[in-house]
Amino acid sequence: MADPRFFANSGLFTLRRLAEITGAELRAGDDPERAFADVAPLDSAGPDQVSFLDNRKYVAAFRATKAGACIVDPDLADQAPEGVSLLLTTDPYRAYAQIAQAFYPAVAARAGIDPAAVVSPEATLGEGCGVEAGAVIGAGAEIGDGCQVGAGSVVGPGVVIGTGSRITANVTLSHCLIGARAIIHPGVRIGQDGFGFAMGAAGHLKVPQLGRVVIEDDVEIGANTCIDRGAGPDTFVGAGSKIDNLVQIGHNVRIGRGCVIISQVGISGSTEVGDFVAMGGKVGVAGHLKIGPGARLAARSGVIRDIPAGATVAGFPAVPVKEHWRQVATLAKLSKRKED
Repeated sequence: MADPRFFANSGLFTLRRLAEITGAELRAGDDPERAFADVAPLDSAGPDQVSFLDNRKYVAAFRATKAGACIVDPDLADQAPEGVSLLLTTDPYRAYAQIAQAFYPAVAARAGIDPAAVVSPEATLGEGCGVEAGAVIGAGAEIGDGCQVGAGSVVGPGVVIGTGSRITANVTLSHCLIGARAIIHPGVRIGQDGFGFAMGAAGHLKVPQLGRVVIEDDVEIGANTCIDRGAGPDTFVGAGSKIDNLVQIGHNVRIGRGCVIISQVGISGSTEVGDFVAMGGKVGVAGHLKIGPGARLAARSGVIRDIPAGATVAGFPAVPVKEHWRQVATLAKLSKRKED
């Protein structure tokens, strides 16, 4: 059970209601009015809790679970222990996310401006906004209805934040336009100078960074991620993209819709990332490249050339994943031969 000091539970929910929330089917014979109070993992769930099975590695835990209900693929329904009600769906993890959100909905903004916040009289705040202690909102900033600005965060002059967005603690926003329903985690820095210099023996002359960062709707940005503003063209993040902690996005980068970018990725300036690209942890991408829509970059890949749409690459330098594993196998054989 989630710690009630930090998470507010909105249960109870009947099995019928959970099926409505997820679109899952009930197994014949299960009581649709059976009520549940919470969600929990397979190995610790009790009879009034809901769990799920998404990875077949955990079938043994599913067979032994004491959960009252479980979300599971229909192909595994016959593995359920006696007494467990089933919610049947081909996408159990998504259904679990929907049910967990029902039990623990996002906390609405606490409307009002803390006396310890500093809000310019030239800023515009929508209805139901909350501004916490130590936050600073600059002149000309526009904040939509129902937004939250966390303690110690700075919303710079002219910044625009869309309806229902949540800016958590110690975030700095400058030179940026942020869409609706964004979630910006602690320590994020958006809109600072891009790293641009005219280099030479006489000294490295700073190039003014005259663009912005434009972030579309439903984007989530993890803690301590940095997104530099453009040098002239804007840096851009498409709708629905999810960016993990500790990611660096350079100036003029364009990220498409629905991308997933995992921790410690670095994307150099002026690279274009197509829609629904997935990048594993510690991927490094050189500048001025094009990553095609739907491409998948394995963790720790080093990308130094364009990646075509739909490709899966791995290694440094990144190559098609089958070629990468052939290289690994060849090196292993050569190493073994030398030892022999």
